[in-house]
Amino acid sequence: MTILEDILERARRVADEAEVFAVTSVDTPVHFEANRLKAVQERQTWAAGLRIIKGGRIGLASTNRQDDPQGVVERALETLALGAEATFTLPEPQPYPHVPLYDPTVEALSAQALVDLGQGAIDALLSRWPQVLWECRVGKAVSTVTILNSKGLHASYTRSITSIGLEGSWIQDGDMVFFWESQVSCHPIRDSGEVVASLHAQLENAQRLVPAPQGEVPVVFTPKGVASLLMMPLLSGLNGRNLVRKASPLEGKMGQQVVDPRFTLVDDPTIPYTPGSRAFDDEGVPSQRIPLIERGVLQGFLFDLQTASLAKARSSGSASRSVGTLPSPSSSVVVITEGDTPLADALGTLRQGLIVEGVLGAGQGNVLAGDFQANVLLGFRVEGGQVVGRVKETMVSGNVYHALQRLIAVSRERRWVGGSLLSPTLICAGVTVAAKH
Repeated sequence: MTILEDILERARRVADEAEVFAVTSVDTPVHFEANRLKAVQERQTWAAGLRIIKGGRIGLASTNRQDDPQGVVERALETLALGAEATFTLPEPQPYPHVPLYDPTVEALSAQALVDLGQGAIDALLSRWPQVLWECRVGKAVSTVTILNSKGLHASYTRSITSIGLEGSWIQDGDMVFFWESQVSCHPIRDSGEVVASLHAQLENAQRLVPAPQGEVPVVFTPKGVASLLMMPLLSGLNGRNLVRKASPLEGKMGQQVVDPRFTLVDDPTIPYTPGSRAFDDEGVPSQRIPLIERGVLQGFLFDLQTASLAKARSSGSASRSVGTLPSPSSSVVVITEGDTPLADALGTLRQGLIVEGVLGAGQGNVLAGDFQANVLLGFRVEGGQVVGRVKETMVSGNVYHALQRLIAVSRERRWVGGSLLSPTLICAGVTVAAKH
């Protein structure tokens, strides 16, 4: 009997239903700081969470010890008195889609190969920008997620990941400017060229400091800008937890036009070899492609078992959790459909505008209502269809639904952001830009 089976068997004796959720991970992180190698580590972790249902209440406990199965059961029982009411039952065994996520060649990558990848990226950037200080993180990881429950479900999947991320800081005109780019894959990353090219482009555009446009001007959200500013308020409205709390502005709008018809958004955890994908969610419910907004029309919400039961719906397979927390609905791999306009052509139509690459302080404002307000950490001014320079001390604010109702263009090109978002560039009206001059 494995340790997970032991925990489950002990929990079944004292609870009405029980579930064990475990994550095993082996990873090798490499860290560069101020252009120099700082640390190379190799880590192995194991942790398990136990969720029980007894007397209609939920108990939860976790452990990173494999020698105390009874202890985690007793701690879960102790939490029942303060536990939430359970309105669901755990899923029975069922077929899962085939979602390949593991590449064995990732495990074969040496620590030296990771060091060389990071150092090569830094050297390529320093050859053109010696004044910039770079922090770089490179790594590989192989993790296995396992779920067992008292209904007989026993499932697991293994995911491999390699990643590289760089952040540069540069003092220009008395101002600290930040640049960043990353790449993550289920396959080995052996070439930093894509990341380096993006950073070169950011630095080229930042050479000249110019005043920001002000007022309600077209705002160009790059895929990173979409991720850092628009996704939080939009996905909050599509979250089943906020729907059952009657906190979503999309309540009662199923089947209605909520944004521009050129905007389509799905959550699809079944895309092969994508870091955010998985064959089943963190409750063992099969993964599926979930249409959320199709051609501007609201099609669905993200549910786990608990929120689905409260909404009188079915789980969409969207439960996410850590071993020490209860599941909650969350997106996995968000895909926004591309448009039919090349980005260069879309920019060429703008008399003036602001490109947003990233922000500082996202989440300000009434996020549940779709509002956003944040300082632009890296942004560029567009004048006569051309990027003319970098802006500073600039803030953007608006409402995500209002902005997506006033789409100017959706680019043909798309980019992955962090292995969990595939997005085109979105150009929106209805966004306010304010700046100090």
